[in-house]
Amino acid sequence: MRQIVLDTETTGIDPNDGHRIIEIGCVELVERQLTGRNYHVYINPEREVEAEAITVHGITNEFLEDKPKFAEVANDFFEFIKGDELVIHNAAFDVGFMDAEFARMKPVRKTADHCGIVDTLAIARKKHPGQKNNLDALCKRYGVDNSNRDLHGALLDAEILADVYLLLTGGQTALSLDAGAEEGSSGTGIRRLPAKRPALNVIRASEDEHGAHEEFMAMLEKQAGETVWGKLQQSD
Repeated sequence: MRQIVLDTETTGIDPNDGHRIIEIGCVELVERQLTGRNYHVYINPEREVEAEAITVHGITNEFLEDKPKFAEVANDFFEFIKGDELVIHNAAFDVGFMDAEFARMKPVRKTADHCGIVDTLAIARKKHPGQKNNLDALCKRYGVDNSNRDLHGALLDAEILADVYLLLTGGQTALSLDAGAEEGSSGTGIRRLPAKRPALNVIRASEDEHGAHEEFMAMLEKQAGETVWGKLQQSD
């Protein structure tokens, strides 16, 4: 199963007011393991970024001037996500912006028609009712290091959310191929074991050890009566 953990940054809070996406960050999971394959792009929104939004993500109008427009990256982005499950925190926000962007193009695409959608905020609220369930609160609750998150950033938040999602749903973060990261480490405070690690050696008991064990169990049953181990052997 392929999943895409996704986050966006925007010029404001409501696409119905003409606000646009300015950053997309995606992290790929396959069979609940991070693959190291990401998608990341900054986008010229063709309008000004609100001052309040800049205080959240720090992305300025000047920085975005030479970035591609959404129409220029839409096909690559769509090809990266189509047919797979999107994992998003507060999915209605990001999907609403994505649908607004796709609606400006031909053919018009609706995200839910091409992708499954998992909302980690809904999962967290169900699992931790009455508690704070924003991304920072979940990082603290699950021990995910978000110390580099001074400002919101789509790719960084997607990487953090991937760790949170796997822990929130009882999974394991098993592999990281992040550029520059030390092998076996994600840089997020969670130690990951490489998928291609050597198999563990299986050391079986010798005949003498088997004999010693049988003698011990016979002595134990004589003193204490039937044991759990004895019941298991009978069931075999």
